Amino acid sequence: MPFYHFPITKETKPQQEAQIIKCMQDNDVELLVLARYMQNLSNDLCQYLVGRAINIHHSFLSGLKGVKLIGATAHYVTADLDEGPITEPAVERISHANLPEELVETGRDIEAVVLNRAVKWYSEDRVMLNGQRVVVFRR
Repeated sequence: MPFYHFPITKETKPQQEAQIIKCMQDNDVELLVLARYMQNLSNDLCQYLVGRAINIHHSFLSGLKGVKLIGATAHYVTADLDEGPITEPAVERISHANLPEELVETGRDIEAVVLNRAVKWYSEDRVMLNGQRVVVFRR
């Protein structure tokens, strides 16, 4: 598969998002993976991508405030930033004794594992969107 780069600025966002759609259509792309994309997608692009775009979030999306965890969350992309249905979360316990470099390394490792699982399951047709929930058929 060829590599495409569509740098996006506030001024070029509509044109570049149109290029993303065209590229996906021209290449029969089933899944868009956002990794360190750091941009909000437009509502139009999100509508086009429903069920076909996964984001890797660099932290564990949870309601567990104050718990010393580091993690990552793979979720479907929606117009509401980091609010899409979750495919796979993972966490590791940390403590005040961890050095910043250890936290960064742990976070990267978890991101890679979580993203790998989410894309693998999608490619194996083991993921089903059910409204705002995801059903993953495990083996």
